[in-house]
Amino acid sequence: MNNDPRSHGLWERTAPPAPETQPLRGDAVADVAVVGAGYTGLSAALHLAERGARVVVLEEEAVGFGGSGRNVGLVNAGLWVKPDLVPAALGRERGERLLALLGAAPAAVFDLVARHGIACEAEGAGTLHCAVGAGGLSDLEERARQWQARGAPVRLLDAAEAARLTGTRSYAGALLDERAGTIQPLAYARGLAQAALAAGAAIRTGSPVTGVTEDGGRWRLATPGGTLTADWVVVATNAYTRAPWPEIRAEIAHLPYFNIATAPLSDNLRGTILPGRQGAWDTKAVLTSFRLDAAGRLVIGSVGALRGTGAALHRAWARRTLRRLFPQAGDVPFEAEWYGRIGMTADALPRFHRLGRNVVSFSGYNGRGIAPGTAFGRVLADLVAGTITEDELPLPVTPPVPIGFRVARELAYEIGAQAVHLGEARFPGRVTPQG
Repeated sequence: MNNDPRSHGLWERTAPPAPETQPLRGDAVADVAVVGAGYTGLSAALHLAERGARVVVLEEEAVGFGGSGRNVGLVNAGLWVKPDLVPAALGRERGERLLALLGAAPAAVFDLVARHGIACEAEGAGTLHCAVGAGGLSDLEERARQWQARGAPVRLLDAAEAARLTGTRSYAGALLDERAGTIQPLAYARGLAQAALAAGAAIRTGSPVTGVTEDGGRWRLATPGGTLTADWVVVATNAYTRAPWPEIRAEIAHLPYFNIATAPLSDNLRGTILPGRQGAWDTKAVLTSFRLDAAGRLVIGSVGALRGTGAALHRAWARRTLRRLFPQAGDVPFEAEWYGRIGMTADALPRFHRLGRNVVSFSGYNGRGIAPGTAFGRVLADLVAGTITEDELPLPVTPPVPIGFRVARELAYEIGAQAVHLGEARFPGRVTPQG
């Protein structure tokens, strides 16, 4: 997008075309204004439009421009933090409500895909969280225990089972989550947009919100091409938030993440690398993720930005990592590379905010945007439609609180990832922090 091959990479090349949209022109009126055409905003718009609400989505760039069109494509259940930490932080009733919602969120994604015929390479074969060393295995054993106590279909695999499902002997074990899977993330966002349009919503791309004022009990949102007046405003911009809600940007730190895709693997190689089509990532703090797309391309990713000194350094890391994990692939050529940013909160939990009367927002996905974003969009639709109250939300209503040392954190994420990847090159096998 925007003539930048490193913004969306492989996903832009292989996704079906986006539905045709235009900027907002003149003055418009809606029941609900949704700001942001990513998973949360599009899910909210779809579910509200299906209830008969007049919905207009305002998007600064294009459908799926932010994290929704750049991520790995893992449709994960739950959060990064271990399940028991959620009720400890939110209280038992609300914490278990959030875990139940997000445990079922992958199924909600795959249901929308099936119901609306979204062509997004959906694979519901599960995901593999791979253990690096004894520390990583201990972490996964505890995660398995906590999810199994809640009846989740997760299973701890030994090293031999992990090797069979991943195609590499690099891991001490793996946690198989049968609730999860993979999709082509930009294709899913574009499919949600098409479904929302079919349900009666309007989507106005190239329409950044430059100002918001309350006028006669309603909200007036200004864009370069016109204005939108609405009773409710859903702010769904997360890590790509800019004005006029700087408080959301202030509470999250940007974590850069990149992906590099190979050319399609041969049929023989596909039989040895992720033969069950699961998506995977490991337990390192500076993690490695890997998955296949529908054409058999191997997509490998990690923390870091493909800019400045990071571009060549991370590309070299990807080549070394492929040789280490999958020597059978040889020097398969790289075909695409891209990166984006993840919105990290101080405690790795998402946030729900009331930013004004009838102005609501979920943010802080911490790298888990596909299934939670879809689920939270539906929750916002329920709240706006009046079928649930704020007391029934899966998160408490909290004011935005700026994250401490945000600029320093973001610099540490980007430079630290380069240092780790460079250290792995100089001292192979020695840089294996656990997360």
